[in-house]
Amino acid sequence: MTKTILPGGTLGVLGSGQLGRMFAIAARRMGYRVHVLSPETDTPTGQVADVEITASYDDLDAVARFAEQVDVVTFEFENVPLATVDVVNQKVPVRPAGRVLHTTQHRLREKSFLRDHGFPVANFHAIREAADLEGVPDQLLPGVLKTAAWGYDGKGQVKVANREELNTAWKDELKQEAILEQLVNFEREFSVVAARGMDGHVECYTPIENIHVNHILDVSVSPGRLSEKATTEAMEIAKAVLTELDVVGVLCVEFFLAPGDTLLINELAPRPHNSGHLTIDAHVTCQFEQQVRTICGLPLGSTRQLRPAAMINLLGDVWEPGTPDWAAACSDPDVKLHLYGKHEPRIGRKMGHMTVTADTVDTAIDSAYAAKGCLQGK
Repeated sequence: MTKTILPGGTLGVLGSGQLGRMFAIAARRMGYRVHVLSPETDTPTGQVADVEITASYDDLDAVARFAEQVDVVTFEFENVPLATVDVVNQKVPVRPAGRVLHTTQHRLREKSFLRDHGFPVANFHAIREAADLEGVPDQLLPGVLKTAAWGYDGKGQVKVANREELNTAWKDELKQEAILEQLVNFEREFSVVAARGMDGHVECYTPIENIHVNHILDVSVSPGRLSEKATTEAMEIAKAVLTELDVVGVLCVEFFLAPGDTLLINELAPRPHNSGHLTIDAHVTCQFEQQVRTICGLPLGSTRQLRPAAMINLLGDVWEPGTPDWAAACSDPDVKLHLYGKHEPRIGRKMGHMTVTADTVDTAIDSAYAAKGCLQGK
């Protein structure tokens, strides 16, 4: 049997952004020590970890030394090289496993896995070289051309209306392995964050509705405004995805809701997700505590929601007029402020978020927008 890692143990994190920071906070609260490795220093995760190691992911000797000091390793973003994960795995378990990362960090592998296992996805076509452009089926246009690897928050993707735009986009912009996905006429975007333990037990959070602006998540709402049918089906699909992938950890399944309550999986994230941040303030057990529990072999916590909630992202844009008015935003007693410790606000950079809980979802949304407006004196 796999050994349970009890409080007092040391957990390692590859990656040092805000997801690692909130994981570290949950782990420290539960009595664990946390070590983090990334190429940066004084990072969002490093600021709250016990030990921050600054090294390239390609420095495999440093990675090996890092692994020797911890009991288990997890990651907080997908773009960790597989060679790094393999070195760690020679020393201690990596959860979720490297094969999960291998599948989900590459859009073609991910979409092919989902399609081949019978999960609902939009039609797609692989483009690895210029010759593949000729074989694109007509029904995939208009579509969305995406890089196969290293894309997030709308980066590395472009809408194409016809073959001319497709050829131009690939030859002049992407110039790398890509996937063309059929454009989906969706009504809503939503996600299901789920956790799976070592015993195979899965706990899903109720679907979270997501509103994007310029391809970046702006507001998440829970419970999502979906039908009971769509809610039930989405949670069943998410549970099946985690089971088929044999995930030990947290994974988010992002969905499109198409007309007729039709569900299509957009993509997977093998880690806690931006949309799940509201679970910190609105649920019995947050997604980050679930991550701790799963990788340590502890029983999963309850995903019961305490109150309707809305989470609103705070990008670097909020700092543009000057220092945000934090006191004004926090004058609403139901507002919870979370800042990530990043030193340089930049346009489009996620600097923090605010969560509002309320008696209804609509009230929570209105309060979240109002609180953000207060930051800029609106």
